[in-house]
Amino acid sequence: MDFWLILYTIDWILFAFVGFTSFYLLVFAIASLFERHATVTKARRQNRFILLIPAYKQDKVVLHSVNSVLSQTYPQRLFDVVVISDHESEITNMKLAQYPITLLTPDFAESSKGKSLQYAMLNLPKYKIYDAVIILDADNVVEPEFLEQMNDAYESAGTRAIQAHRTSKNRDTSSSRLDSTFEEINNSIFRRGHIAVGLSAAINGSGMAYDFEWFKSHIMKVRTTGEDKELEAMLMRDEVFVDYFDDIHVYDEKTRTPRELNIQRGRWASTQLHALINNIRYLPSALLNRRYDQIDKIVQWMLVPRTIMMGIIMVMSIILPFIYMTIAIKWWIIASVVLFAFALATPDDLIDKNWDNDFMYAPMITVWGIINIAKVAFNEMGARYKSLTKLFRRLSPRHYK
Repeated sequence: MDFWLILYTIDWILFAFVGFTSFYLLVFAIASLFERHATVTKARRQNRFILLIPAYKQDKVVLHSVNSVLSQTYPQRLFDVVVISDHESEITNMKLAQYPITLLTPDFAESSKGKSLQYAMLNLPKYKIYDAVIILDADNVVEPEFLEQMNDAYESAGTRAIQAHRTSKNRDTSSSRLDSTFEEINNSIFRRGHIAVGLSAAINGSGMAYDFEWFKSHIMKVRTTGEDKELEAMLMRDEVFVDYFDDIHVYDEKTRTPRELNIQRGRWASTQLHALINNIRYLPSALLNRRYDQIDKIVQWMLVPRTIMMGIIMVMSIILPFIYMTIAIKWWIIASVVLFAFALATPDDLIDKNWDNDFMYAPMITVWGIINIAKVAFNEMGARYKSLTKLFRRLSPRHYK
């Protein structure tokens, strides 16, 4: 084939994917500037909550998290705390056992957050009645008014799922500050921006409240390590609107090293890919039935991961001018659009004296992030190949002889 034909084909295919992702991000970044929520009023009804805290080898932080949860101004008779201590040390378990909580100690051969949540629901006392379940991570810390705010928000929202504002509790390294920035960009685009236009917010891995009966029946259907994406897909199929409350904070421990940050990004790319593969079949029916939240969610999972997107933009913007200057101009424009969208979505309070130095690490994180995501993709293809091979072997005539 002709070199220029190959170049133009690759160029426009990549530009189409990146351009669509950039446009999506820009639209919701602009939408995030417009506030939709009115002031949440004091709820007349006090719900009964159960807080589930899955902990996997998090001895250093889980006690701090439990202390913050037990220090609530909300009436103690109206909430219970369950810690699912999976592979925590004996000393940590002994300390946890002294708190007024329910301590569960499963010993999974292959641990996952979904398994821990399932284990908790299966081991709850049958006589206990709850209105809502709140999921927190073992490294999360909440303010004393957290449950009061969640109760007011839950009653105000009038829906079966709400998401609080998860934000950073540490910004002591360049990686943690970048992670904090990425988190707030996600909050702006995928939560505040979506709520502003009337679409469901994306759920996080923690800081969520679900209707107890809905969660009890649906958590048992989770099969992968990406339990949040599976629950999100179920919410969309059940047409449950997910509301977001920016003023209710859940403080989350951020990664402190580039390696941890890249591993995290690779894991997120893996769960996004799984979510897309498992839910793409629902897109035609969602389009026919005008389920806009479900359509948006599937489209969201189709977006190019931002690490890969920035890598593609950098490579094309640098290399193409040496080949043919004209075709590089559109990549410079799209780079400006993406940076503008990220600037709109970044809160002003994150712009501090460390800002310039932190972003010196961004190209390195992008490169290693692409490598990690590539590993995820190859592993996924390998797993799919093995499963298809096993299927063909079962279907082959030899299998029945």
